[in-house]
Amino acid sequence: MSIDIVVAFFLLGVIARLLKSPFTLPEALYKSLTIILMLAIGLKGGVALAKHASANIITQSLWVVSLGVILPLIAFVLAYAIGRLRRIDAASLAAHYGSVSVGTYAVAVAVLENRGIAYEAYFPLFVVLLEMPAIAVGLALANSPNNSANKSTDKREVLHEVFFNQGMVLMTGGLLIGYACAQQMPRISPLFIDLFPAVLALFLLEMGMVAADRIRALKDSISFLITFAIAMPLIGALFGAAIANVISLSPGGVILLAVLGASASYIAVPAAMRAALPEADHGMSITASLGVTFPFNVIVGIPLYITLVEIFLA
Repeated sequence: MSIDIVVAFFLLGVIARLLKSPFTLPEALYKSLTIILMLAIGLKGGVALAKHASANIITQSLWVVSLGVILPLIAFVLAYAIGRLRRIDAASLAAHYGSVSVGTYAVAVAVLENRGIAYEAYFPLFVVLLEMPAIAVGLALANSPNNSANKSTDKREVLHEVFFNQGMVLMTGGLLIGYACAQQMPRISPLFIDLFPAVLALFLLEMGMVAADRIRALKDSISFLITFAIAMPLIGALFGAAIANVISLSPGGVILLAVLGASASYIAVPAAMRAALPEADHGMSITASLGVTFPFNVIVGIPLYITLVEIFLA
């Protein structure tokens, strides 16, 4: 089985870091790539939403939001009851794994399009919807009679991070612009549509190097974290695929919702959790999500989810 070209760039980044190559992408370029990816995802979803808007999408959206509530609850039980993590650390970890990874979603879309597998074009709406519920659930789980970690936290700052973080602003803004200006998309499609695979490839090159650095940081609870960071994506993919079947998504849609369920946030949630739970061990959460889960999904998970869906829905 041949490897997808964008995934090959991720592996190049991992290998470069393992070989201790001094190569690195300029920080400004990485930030620019992130901005372009998030806007592109939102824009494509907005254009599709303008074409396919219906009452059925509202029902589907409610089911998708339920996924964002269920997954952090499962992750919390695993981390707190089995992993024996502190409640506040388990809640932060749960929020990361209940939310989504835009990078993982972008890779899945690129792989599906390369294989000619169709999916619901308004899927970016689901990506946006899955950003918020896990953060709210994580904050609720962190609260207990004996936990005063976030009493001094400015609630307005937390809400600002939840609703106005970079991912939410760019993807929601892109979604609205794409919806309102769908007829004018050809004017900007050379950057946001035509160059999307190339931008994603460069983004994954940097992510490969970052993931290799993060995996080295796993010290305490390394066996549990690695097990959790591989098992939780499989659980999330199962629930995502199940909900996708309930709401009658296409096979490509089943794959994408499985990928969203399997992914873990490493951009929006870390920022919100740092503001809301300053005493939590955020390094552990970001290391698990970016150092283990992200490469697992990119290299193993996405091909696995595609194969399983094709087998069961054949």
